[in-house]
Amino acid sequence: MKRLTAYVSGSVQKTGYRAKVADFARMLGLKGTVENLDDSRVKILAEGSEDKLKWFEEAININDNLIQVSAIEREYSEPKGDFSRFYKLVEKGETDSRLDTAASHLNNLIGAVNNLNDNLGRKMDVMIDLQRETLNAQEKLLEEVSESRKDLKGYLEQRFEKLESEVTEMRTALREKGII
Repeated sequence: MKRLTAYVSGSVQKTGYRAKVADFARMLGLKGTVENLDDSRVKILAEGSEDKLKWFEEAININDNLIQVSAIEREYSEPKGDFSRFYKLVEKGETDSRLDTAASHLNNLIGAVNNLNDNLGRKMDVMIDLQRETLNAQEKLLEEVSESRKDLKGYLEQRFEKLESEVTEMRTALREKGII
């Protein structure tokens, strides 16, 4: 059994970092505390087996959308056994300010989603207009093809009638001359 004292620097306050640290510690069965310090760092005291503490060290080095750990100062010592479980230390009124911060972030997120929806809506309107133009052009093309077929059919019918007339005249002339 060992005791890990860690001081974590970076963007680790007002980001949900302590809650994640507490979750990792509880999953590993560690005992201790996590708290914000006045100098913007987070202090972690964790007691447990050396293997679990090594896993824990890796887990608390978080870099995601909100949390950006830049450094972890570590010190190992003998456990004191003064913790019954792992918990997050919270100052009076801290939860209220976190809810206000969360509400502000949620408001910004809703605004961003609404802007995204507006942009997508405009793009969809443009796409629909382009589809209408394409359909209109296709309909016009189909009308032109249909008219061309009618014109071609009429022309071919005239040519066949003329050919039939000429063939008839040729037969008549050949009969008069006694060739057929």
